[in-house]
Amino acid sequence: MNLLLLGRGKTGSLVAEVARQRKHHIQVAGAAENADCMALAAGKLRDVAVVVDFTTPHCVIANIEACVKAGKNLVVGTTGWHEDVDRIRELVTVHRTGLVYAANFSIGVNLFFDIARTAATALRHDYTGQIFERHHVHKQDAPSGTAIAIQQVIREASGKQGVEITSFREGQVVGMHEVVFESLNDTIYLCHDATSRRSFAEGAVRAAEWIVGKKGFYDFKDVWREL
Repeated sequence: MNLLLLGRGKTGSLVAEVARQRKHHIQVAGAAENADCMALAAGKLRDVAVVVDFTTPHCVIANIEACVKAGKNLVVGTTGWHEDVDRIRELVTVHRTGLVYAANFSIGVNLFFDIARTAATALRHDYTGQIFERHHVHKQDAPSGTAIAIQQVIREASGKQGVEITSFREGQVVGMHEVVFESLNDTIYLCHDATSRRSFAEGAVRAAEWIVGKKGFYDFKDVWREL
């Protein structure tokens, strides 16, 4: 399968490595090659099966729009654009393309979502909740997309609002997310600590394999069990 990877960052580099190991042909376009979306012209995408975006919040929307209008399916691992989700969903539907996105493509994190969903019932029994997230100093969005996804999972499962997120940016932390539920009698701690970005890359490549030939707008947390 021919893949176009947008982004030459740490996770993007691992995506390229994993894709090659899984026998895919991958082309990489960094910021210079894709200035003003010039790598996403319809002619240049002719032989590309799926575009994978691991860029930055300030350019991801333009990348998505260009790919969708060119009729290309995407995997989006860039975060920081959740406020535009509804508009992008409509765009994907209108152009009859396929897109799968995720705050986090790690299978472990997606299992963590399920654990948090179950534990969220504590909020119906006189517990309060908090979310803490830690990432490296170079991460551009705060709170993280994963923390926002956890917050949404807890809100939907409990029917409660107001579970706050506290963000930390320090050193080279790959990504740590903690959920704490506390009552007068006890405290529940949930934690996922990523020690490598490889799990994100593997999930993204598997998502690219999954989205080939599909139409629609998908959240990875809803489809990862099908991989």
